[in-house]
Amino acid sequence: MKIVGIHTWLVRPRWCFVEVLTDEGISGWGEAVIEGKAATVKACVEEMAEYITGLNPLHIEDIWNLLYRGAFYRGGPVLMSAIAGIDQALWDIKGKYHGVPAYELMGGPCRHSMKVYSWIGGDRPAEVGKAARERKEAGFTAVKMNATEELQYIDSYKKVDAVLERVASIREQTDKYFGIAIDFHGRVHKPMAKVLAKKLEEFDPMFLEEPVLCEQMEDFKEIAACCSIPIATGERLYSRWDYKRLFKAGGISIIQPDLSHAGGLTEVKKVASMAEAYDVALAPHCPLGPIALSACLQVDAVCYNAVIQEQSIGIHYNVGKSVLDYVHNRDDFTFDNGYVKLPQKPGLGVVVNRELVVEENGAPHHWKNPVWHHQDGSVAEW
Repeated sequence: MKIVGIHTWLVRPRWCFVEVLTDEGISGWGEAVIEGKAATVKACVEEMAEYITGLNPLHIEDIWNLLYRGAFYRGGPVLMSAIAGIDQALWDIKGKYHGVPAYELMGGPCRHSMKVYSWIGGDRPAEVGKAARERKEAGFTAVKMNATEELQYIDSYKKVDAVLERVASIREQTDKYFGIAIDFHGRVHKPMAKVLAKKLEEFDPMFLEEPVLCEQMEDFKEIAACCSIPIATGERLYSRWDYKRLFKAGGISIIQPDLSHAGGLTEVKKVASMAEAYDVALAPHCPLGPIALSACLQVDAVCYNAVIQEQSIGIHYNVGKSVLDYVHNRDDFTFDNGYVKLPQKPGLGVVVNRELVVEENGAPHHWKNPVWHHQDGSVAEW
């Protein structure tokens, strides 16, 4: 079997799908995207296509190393996201070729289902208590929310109190044991992160995400020492070499590699094994589409330290189209009491609505993230 071509498709709300074609009629799907830079990653996938056309798609490890090590410049969000989308598609092909889910070719599952959480609140979180209650009534046992709006290095305690009030409203509307993940989204700098981490302890959050950016990973240990809440990060790290520095820095309880940013299944499985050696949990980042989610579930299936899975059904970013619009097997993405069963279909387990993908690509999206400013006019972290 040989790779004979690669198609790339820009689809709403902000995704890029990759389709790898073979001479035996088996095709595989992946998601290769940096949110806000989808066209850039799309171009990178198309550049990489010439390196792998004619190769055996079942030789995934060899192709991964060719795409990574064959380039003088390597790593980073664009290159690793392009590799990730191709890697996902190759695992999809390999599973279809052998007639089994990809996880069966990665050692077999160590669980039958995966716990998931749901997003609430939006970019500028509001009415999170009501939204959390609705998610609980829908069967979820955990949610995630953005913690705050923009924060200066040193900012008003009025903003701190607003965060505490929102989290308190979730506890009031759910119960003591309902899971609450609080995403600082890299909007917070160390001085205020330490304040928030300590004050949020009373609500027993599930974890604090990106209390500071990984550019400041040496600060995680200091922030973790301020509270007993698990610290999570990793969506903006792209390889095992990035994670090596994070594990050495310490202070992290949960890693969140993104299967569409960090080199795909091949790389994230290795990163997860590294984390297990440090007694660190895995909770893959996935505010993306159905292919990315299916890829995450394949890795969750084979990683003992996987604890919970992000998914973007109902997330505030999904405008115009959403996750299940692009799949024919919607029932396989049913959540039951906060869990989803592992995919059972061959490959990644997602049956893509190719006709809709082609239609959407006819008018490509141009999604960009907001650019925020502080009251003084300086640029704020979004």
